[in-house]
Amino acid sequence: MILGMPEQLYTALHVIVSLIGIASGFVVAYGLLKGRILSGWTGVFLATTILTSLSGFGFPAPKLLPSHVIGVLSLVTLGISVLSLYTFQLRGGWRNAYVITALLALYFNSFVGVVQAFLKIPTLHALAPTQKEPPFAAAQLALLLAFIAITVVSLRRRVAVQSIGLS
Repeated sequence: MILGMPEQLYTALHVIVSLIGIASGFVVAYGLLKGRILSGWTGVFLATTILTSLSGFGFPAPKLLPSHVIGVLSLVTLGISVLSLYTFQLRGGWRNAYVITALLALYFNSFVGVVQAFLKIPTLHALAPTQKEPPFAAAQLALLLAFIAITVVSLRRRVAVQSIGLS
């Protein structure tokens, strides 16, 4: 039991929220590539990604795991995103801080998604059973390079503050 619910239900809810976070995050990333903040999608992305990171700490673990470190990094990153957007309203350097941290939070969630895919999908697991094999490294490298490119392009766009009704 985790938080009063069977572990299988808790896991299913965690996975569903994670997938919503990733999907909405890619919509947000598309908006950033176009120089726009998609406020409704952004709210869904930030909320579900925060919930994903928090709920990850609910799973029983005998020691500190890499997933815990990613969870802490994600929450710190998301905190900066929320402050940049909602408190500082993307003024000055907060505009770039938001773009970087929002995309970094999506990267963290996607990174864990790739890890889970290689653990749970039989075909991928057969390619990299210990996650130290070249196919796993190639997938994570491709993901990292894609996020670096998305971030660089997004930083070069002038995010339209008017699209979220700020300023």
